[in-house]
Amino acid sequence: MPQLTVNGSVHDVEAEPDTPLLWVLREQLGLTGTKFGCGIAVCGACTVHVGGVATRSCQLLIQDIAPEDEITTIEGLSPDRTHPVQQAWLEIDVPQCGYCQSGQIMAAAALLASNPSPTDEDIDAEMSNICRCGTYNRIRAGIKRASELL
Repeated sequence: MPQLTVNGSVHDVEAEPDTPLLWVLREQLGLTGTKFGCGIAVCGACTVHVGGVATRSCQLLIQDIAPEDEITTIEGLSPDRTHPVQQAWLEIDVPQCGYCQSGQIMAAAALLASNPSPTDEDIDAEMSNICRCGTYNRIRAGIKRASELL
């Protein structure tokens, strides 16, 4: 039985080795903030952090997760919504429909952890998540605002 460390807690999970992390998070651990979008690691709605790196969980198989890998979902980023990205998202009113936003927030948080003052070019290079509503200008503004809050 594989063990996963998710949001600081160790969980024994029952899953076939080729089960994507996304389904373990949602179905076994009840962490539904991580969304299913495309299932082929393109849209980014399922983005979580694995060892601090933004990772598309729909294509990360349980068998490929090392026991020491720390997994952080949107629920574990900041349970009280005080993470600078969450604060900026609320302040600027980034989401429209909101479906992709947990993935957007996780990608933005990983970007800012590695580059606390990103340029527009840095944001363009790192933020590959898709937003059907087209809130890209507000996402960029949210990332810039979050960098000020760090």
